[in-house]
Amino acid sequence: MKRLVDVVLSLGALVLLSPLLLAVALAVALESGFPVLFKQVRVGQGGREFGIYKFRSMVKNAAAIGPYHTASDDPRITKVGRFIRRTSLDELPQLLNVLKGEMSLVGPRPDVPAQRALYTDSDWTTRCSVRPGITGLAQAELRSAATPEQRLELDLRYAREHSLLMDFCIMAKTVGRLTGKGSN
Repeated sequence: MKRLVDVVLSLGALVLLSPLLLAVALAVALESGFPVLFKQVRVGQGGREFGIYKFRSMVKNAAAIGPYHTASDDPRITKVGRFIRRTSLDELPQLLNVLKGEMSLVGPRPDVPAQRALYTDSDWTTRCSVRPGITGLAQAELRSAATPEQRLELDLRYAREHSLLMDFCIMAKTVGRLTGKGSN
């Protein structure tokens, strides 16, 4: 049932948001050229690697210039990139990852392979037991303010307790946070 919800909602979102997707793509292209999408290796369900899609928010070849994580004042982030990151518009191409079955709308945010070293074997297995999501419990509860420890705790809680009802609550809370109607 979760997969059906993912497909129906992500297809609907792609159709409804297509003008916005085109506008963001155009803004990225006008500021810093092509490509407008960025693809990065992430770890999914069962520990399988896949390529996650995002609108490019950094200068070209940013990975060769600095680490996989960024600070808010990272000089590699473009002006358009700051806006699309702040509003989470950079994440919208991940709807394609959902359609491909690599991600879900809700689940722990997918890690880069290097982050495997931050987990115990047991925690990694638990975390990889579910599809990663565009949003998750950590994002709904704390947005980007979560410490690595809080994020791990919430990701593991989701992996252990997930349900369709929990997914709908997380999606509603995420929309509330993004529209300013949720608590900070």
